[in-house]
Amino acid sequence: MASILSKIDWTGRSSLLEKLLKEQDQLVTQAMVHGFEAEVMKIVSGRESFVLKLWNKSSRPDIGAQYHLLKELFERGIAVSEPLGWGIDANGDKVLLTTFDGTPVKKVNAQKLAVLADMLGKLHQIKVEDLQGTHLPANDFMKYFFPGAKEYADISRLLIPLVQSAPMKQESIIHGDFHMNNIVEKNGRYTIIDWTNGQAGDPGYDFAWSVVLLSVYISEPYAAAFRSAYLQRYNIGPEKLKIYEALAVLRWMLLQRSGGVPVKQDTFQRITGIAEHNPFLQG
Repeated sequence: MASILSKIDWTGRSSLLEKLLKEQDQLVTQAMVHGFEAEVMKIVSGRESFVLKLWNKSSRPDIGAQYHLLKELFERGIAVSEPLGWGIDANGDKVLLTTFDGTPVKKVNAQKLAVLADMLGKLHQIKVEDLQGTHLPANDFMKYFFPGAKEYADISRLLIPLVQSAPMKQESIIHGDFHMNNIVEKNGRYTIIDWTNGQAGDPGYDFAWSVVLLSVYISEPYAAAFRSAYLQRYNIGPEKLKIYEALAVLRWMLLQRSGGVPVKQDTFQRITGIAEHNPFLQG
């Protein structure tokens, strides 16, 4: 395993990656918990650690675009891992090497959530037009976030009017899946990871998705604290926010039907509670 980095045809190497390639005999590779899309490994060199992500499953995102986006965000001071290189391994699978910036946040409080809300808000302030030389995907909202929705009449009946009433503006950078498992913490510093869904998008929807996930998997009071902290700096009209929230709930319901979201004992009770208080989801 010590030669794993040498088996990759690297593109956009950083000076730190060059250093690691010369020290391969000293590297230690450790398995990490990974998701549905990619395999993740930790590369340890002395006191420094790095993350090697390998897309060897069904997902085939544009890793070159992800690398350049991370590089741009890192240079702008956004809390992301520093990208060190991307390439293709012997099997033709794409890989991305970044710094290791900690483990997922397990415990939250109002103060911590205010910090995370500010991090998301700073990301949303970056406009697509401000990026130079960075290819940022601009996906069709319905096709990307609601694939297969037409197969479910109850969802599409509500979804289509909502999208028509609030067209998604693809003017800002969005993360696409900002939740606690995609925020890591190391020595009191927080970093946003997993940029597979990073794209040009509507910050209001991106924010609402985070709020709904907090309500469902953490608690409504903590979701309210996150919501309040974000809206103090980045205002969204109350009616429009309800539309974004409704879209997020419908997306969760769609993902649930394909097994794409975790379900706990009280999960359905929580998501139903959100829907019952949203005027755009009545009936």
